Amino acid sequence: MKTLVIAEKPSVGRDIARVMHCSKKGDGCMEGSQYVVTWALGHLVTLQDPEDYNKKYKEWELSMLPIMPDKLKIKVIPKTGKQYHAITKLLFRGDINQVIIATDAGREGELVARWILDKAHNQKPCKRLWISSVTDKAIQEGFAHLKDAREYDNLYHAAVSRAEADWLVGINCTRALTCKYNAQLSCGRVQTPTLAMIEKREEEIRSFTAKPYYMISAEAGHVKYLWIDQKTNSARTFSKERSESIQRKAQEGSLKLTKVDKKEKKTFAPLLYDLTELQRDANNHFGYSAKQTLNIMQRLYETYKLLTYPRTDSRYLTADIIPTIAERLEAISVGPYRSLASKAKQTKLSKKMSFVNDAKVSDHHAIIPTEQFVDLAALSSEERKIYDLVVRRFLSVLYPPVVYEETMISADLGGEIFQARGKRMIKMGWREVYESEATQSEEDTDGLKEQNLPLLKPGEVFENPVIRVQAQKTKPPRRFTEATLLSAMENPVRYMESMNTKMAKTLGETGGLGTVATRADIIEKLFNTFLLEKKENEIILTSKAKQLLRLVPLDLKRPELTASWEMKLSAIAGGDLKSYKFTDEIRNYTKDLVNQIKEEEGSYHHDNLTNKKCPNCGKRLLSVKGKNSKLLVCQDRNCGYREVISRTSNARCPVCHKKMELYGNGEDATFICICGHKERLDKFKERRKKEGGGVSKKDVAQYMKAQKREAQEPVNNAFADALKGIHLN
Repeated sequence: MKTLVIAEKPSVGRDIARVMHCSKKGDGCMEGSQYVVTWALGHLVTLQDPEDYNKKYKEWELSMLPIMPDKLKIKVIPKTGKQYHAITKLLFRGDINQVIIATDAGREGELVARWILDKAHNQKPCKRLWISSVTDKAIQEGFAHLKDAREYDNLYHAAVSRAEADWLVGINCTRALTCKYNAQLSCGRVQTPTLAMIEKREEEIRSFTAKPYYMISAEAGHVKYLWIDQKTNSARTFSKERSESIQRKAQEGSLKLTKVDKKEKKTFAPLLYDLTELQRDANNHFGYSAKQTLNIMQRLYETYKLLTYPRTDSRYLTADIIPTIAERLEAISVGPYRSLASKAKQTKLSKKMSFVNDAKVSDHHAIIPTEQFVDLAALSSEERKIYDLVVRRFLSVLYPPVVYEETMISADLGGEIFQARGKRMIKMGWREVYESEATQSEEDTDGLKEQNLPLLKPGEVFENPVIRVQAQKTKPPRRFTEATLLSAMENPVRYMESMNTKMAKTLGETGGLGTVATRADIIEKLFNTFLLEKKENEIILTSKAKQLLRLVPLDLKRPELTASWEMKLSAIAGGDLKSYKFTDEIRNYTKDLVNQIKEEEGSYHHDNLTNKKCPNCGKRLLSVKGKNSKLLVCQDRNCGYREVISRTSNARCPVCHKKMELYGNGEDATFICICGHKERLDKFKERRKKEGGGVSKKDVAQYMKAQKREAQEPVNNAFADALKGIHLN
């Protein structure tokens, strides 16, 4: 008899098949003497569409809402139905007597497999493989410690409850908004609060009034001192008169050192990466979007097997990983990491190390290198950059802390206190791993900059110090970038309207709005549905988003909704709450939301209409901005026509060196820069060839292919957007 193993993706399935000696190819599977390994393609089964319950729901009518089937049913996704039927056929084979669920270890991974098994009416016993990386060693150890799948029943119930709640709220509210205002409007418990946070930041910027403040410095003996307010311990004063008074007194006196304090201090390496922290750093360092970083990580995890599971929200390791660290260090001992890894190997490993904490690891530990040997030459430039971030962070936690001597000097000048701060490095510690970053100066919130100080003693006096008053203005909050938006989604407590400490704690424990696995897709969806656009690296709301936020029920804009749901989903996963009680509550909540939308006296208007008409239906097209492109789309949500006008390229303008946009196709393609410079594609290629850069035919072909694909993607089907991947959040 044989065991059927169900993985989540073909790449993982093939890895398991190789390790478990399954070399015979079958229909959507690999077979060996003991195991038959098959795979899903993400979700193969999903919740049924409204029209599957009743044909009348094919028409979007406000009067038909809310849609409340007695029981939400599942169906096979037609696009991937072939693979589902291949798995079903294997399940009913007479020589298969057991199933191993090997999908991703988490709530959503559990749902992928269980829905397949439920739809196929599987009656065979199931085991669960729970692993965080897909190296040969991890797979072998996972198979040696299989668990009874019934131990994860509550996790499955929580996953179903989440999916059904998002379906009920997302389908009904999206249809209600779209029908009432005849526009492509969708909402959800995560995407709408995310928009609301951006709007709140915009309000803070708009309402901000710059205030002038003054900083007084004194320079003596090649050291710069800053005046410090004795009451507030701040280097600022908002009174011009006071700054002038301090300046006059300081110019008349001499600077006398009153205190020279020296303290030895330590700083420890930052914690290991979870996905959100990695996405933040990749955006700050390289400008990568959250989705781009996740895609690169997925390749490094699945294809190259160089890094552990990416969709993790933990920055700690479990104690059982400690014995594998030596092997991981051996695997990365190449190129720029060889000498660094050699030093790290000298570290005495212990379960008491700061980055080891079993209690702070739920499904998966932090992202670290695997035991797989790395061939850096096989990686693309993007892959190298992300790999480098993870490896250096991993190495840094194995290095000792940075040790430095901090000197704080206080001086009396005209009866006022002036201070200077200096730092002398004693041990580089983990800073060695980051090389160039080791010498960067730091500035504290009090405005005192680190500087190299000469040997000074209390009582020394300096005559005729140079006094300066610098006038500055307070600055408004910055607009969100993808990095800072990820941070806000991860910790949205400051955007909560209530002071509920339990909800705030839950948001912190469950990772805020969305999950590490879904945030990138949520941000991407907000761009793709033209609710967000970029101005350089800053994120701004479109007119469509601003209008949507005025029309959507207030409750859907609050982070508290996710906190409330996650508290209950955690209780379901822990066996403390029955899933049907949560679902009944969501049904009543959905009815209230739909009634609010129906009774709202708002209006929506397109302020981006053009005079160009849709070639399919004749209605005027809307001018919209995608994340990296400008498009014309049909205002009729049932039409779906779109046309790419231009796309932001990586080609730099020879005049101002900013990125240019590429307009048109084929021989008519032309680069146009914001500064006014224009250049046909063929002329651009000639110039780049002379400069030694060059644009290959392959590059141009890939651009045109991407442009064509984007033009064919439907954007006006709000229902499809709402249901995509079932992730209505």
